[in-house]
Amino acid sequence: MKKIILLFSLSLFLSCNTSTNKEPEAKQTNNTEKQQDSVANFGIVIHGGAGTILKENMSDSLEQEYKAKLEEAIRTGHEILANGGTAIEAVQRTINIMENSPLFNAGKGAVFTNEGKNELDASIMDGQTLNAGAVSGVTTVKNPINLAWEVMENSEHVMLSGKGAEQFATERGLEIVDPGYFYTENRFKSLERLKAKNTEKTELDHDGKTAFVDPFIKDSKFGTVGCAALDKNGNLAAGTSTGGMTNKKWGRIGDAPIIGAGTYANNKTAAISATGWGEFFIRGVVAYDISALMEYKEMSLAQAAKEVIQKKNPELGGSGGIIAIDYQGNVSMEFNTAGMYRAKMNKNGKLEIGIYKN
Repeated sequence: MKKIILLFSLSLFLSCNTSTNKEPEAKQTNNTEKQQDSVANFGIVIHGGAGTILKENMSDSLEQEYKAKLEEAIRTGHEILANGGTAIEAVQRTINIMENSPLFNAGKGAVFTNEGKNELDASIMDGQTLNAGAVSGVTTVKNPINLAWEVMENSEHVMLSGKGAEQFATERGLEIVDPGYFYTENRFKSLERLKAKNTEKTELDHDGKTAFVDPFIKDSKFGTVGCAALDKNGNLAAGTSTGGMTNKKWGRIGDAPIIGAGTYANNKTAAISATGWGEFFIRGVVAYDISALMEYKEMSLAQAAKEVIQKKNPELGGSGGIIAIDYQGNVSMEFNTAGMYRAKMNKNGKLEIGIYKN
């Protein structure tokens, strides 16, 4: 009888002990799964300019061209992120696609200055380190965003300009092209039309608030390309590239290469790229302002972007838009113009492309 009681007690003890050991293992597995879900989150969002973009002024074939190029660009970056690549690399390679297309005012499709030149600006920022690089007024670098990255990674500076920036590009082995590479007939005709008006102003649209004439679309749009991305390691990055304003003079520089105005990234908040009337985006420090509202007033990305783009910037007299992604993968594509070329993809590969406001 004593043996039976002893065996029963031992069995009960072992059963309880085994149950106690299993419980922490189950909890640990659940925590690991949650961590994996968090780390695996990623996303990407792009823009190709904002302004007077109306459905009635767009042919079906041209609309498809824009959508196809936007899709090609964003899928390039999404694939990098899906394969574990960094947000910085995704931003850079995505922007390369748009820089190489004559559809956008960046790289190959850059507009002309008053002197009949193409002067290019770009910037990039790493949200993990807050390191950044920018270039302005370059005329021979095929992909300015690549030079901005070189400035960030391989110099002690943040911004280089003109001939010095081009010399640095050569030393870093970037692809250098003859300035004629950037020539496109439509962009040059836009300059000629503007000069024929005998005006000293940069190109304006019907309400006096645009950056350049888009030869494909009635009136005008702000032509800048940009990208913001979140990678699987939880790091954010943003980049912007542009040809600036048609008929610009005196080495004018807009917001695109200005860290905090046209580009900003911070792992605490979001990665942002802007497109709009550069002077007002500089004065409003638009990209940083959105981040600051998130950090100090604890606004969501959507709330901060709406506050800046729909209220604060228009009150200054500016117009345009932004694309952004926060540290949780939430995306904003906020603009106060008739349209904005835009696209986004999440970790599940869901693609959304837009051009018009509705």
